Amino acid sequence: MEITLTGITTTGTPHLGNYVGAILPAIEASRCRDVQSFYFLADYHALVKCQDPALVHRSRLEVAATWLALGLDVENVIFYAQTDIPEILELTWILTCVTAKGLMNRAHAYKAAVAENLADPDKDPDKGVTMGLFCYPILMAADILMFKANKIPVGKDQVQHLEMARDIAARFNYLYGEHFVLPEAVVDEKAAVLVGLDGRKMSKSYGNTIPLFEPEKVLRKLIMRIKTNSLPPEAPKDPDTCTLFQIYQAFATSEESAAMRARYAQGIGWGEMKQILFEYLNSRLSESRQRYRELLEKPDYVEQVLKQGAARAREYSAPFLQELRRAVGIRPLGG
Repeated sequence: MEITLTGITTTGTPHLGNYVGAILPAIEASRCRDVQSFYFLADYHALVKCQDPALVHRSRLEVAATWLALGLDVENVIFYAQTDIPEILELTWILTCVTAKGLMNRAHAYKAAVAENLADPDKDPDKGVTMGLFCYPILMAADILMFKANKIPVGKDQVQHLEMARDIAARFNYLYGEHFVLPEAVVDEKAAVLVGLDGRKMSKSYGNTIPLFEPEKVLRKLIMRIKTNSLPPEAPKDPDTCTLFQIYQAFATSEESAAMRARYAQGIGWGEMKQILFEYLNSRLSESRQRYRELLEKPDYVEQVLKQGAARAREYSAPFLQELRRAVGIRPLGG
C-alpha cells in the first residue's frame, strides 16, 4: 500500500495560502481508502523558528482545530502530534550519527542564514545559527523514515530535504542492512501559491497573510487592504497579475473563474471585486469557521483526537525502532 506523510509546522495561525497550497489537497486525499496517510503537527520543528512558548502552544491548537474543522478523516488517516511520538527523536539521533556534516552544510536554510550573516559588517557566518536550524533536515528525515512513507507531498522549496532524507536512508541501509524505504517527493506543479496583502508571496514571515478563519468583519477589512493598481473601474484589467483574482480563482470553479475573467476584460472596479471576493470567501468558509470556533473551545477534545492518533502511530514506530536499535547493536546483552 502507498504510504504518504504530511506535516505542518505550528508557528502561527493557518492562512489562505496554507489552505489552498497544502491543507485542502491533504483533506481531499485523506478520504482515499487505498492509501495509508500520516498527518502530523510538526511541533518540534516549530522550535527551530520560534522561541515564544505561548505562540507555539496556541498554534498547536489552532492548526489541529483547522484540520479537523475542514473535515480531515481521522478514522481513515493517522493524525498526531510529532511530540507524542518519542521514537522520532531517538531515530533522529541514530540518523544524526550516520549523516555527513557536509550534507547538512548544503541545506538551503542554513546556507541562506550564513549568506545573510556574511552580508553583515561583523562577518560572523554562524551568528544566530542554532543546531536546530542546522540539523532540521535530519529531524524531517526521521519523521518520514519512521513510517516508511514512500510518497511525500511537498512544495518545491522542500524537495532538497526529501533528497537529503533519501541520502541519509541510503547511508543507513548501506551500513546496517535494508531497513528504510527511500521516499519520493510528490510536487503538485498546479498547486496555487497565493500572493499576500502587499503583493509578495503570502507568508507569516512577511506579515501579509489572511488568516483562514478570521471573523467576518476582520476578513472584510483584510481583503479591503489588498494592494491593487490605480486603473479606473471602466478600464480592462489583467486577471493574471491581480492578487484579488488569484485568491478568487484558488477557491472558485473553472466556470466561475472564466466568468470573472470576462468581467476583468470588460472592466471592474477594485472596490466591487474586493466585495465579491469577501462575500465568496465568507460563504465558502462560514461553516468550517463555526466548527473551528467550537473546537477552540474544546481543547481537551482536540488533544484526545491527537492522542488517539499517536497511539495508532506508535503501533508502527515502537516496533520499528526496536528493529533499528538491534540493527545498530543496541539490544539485550544476552541477545
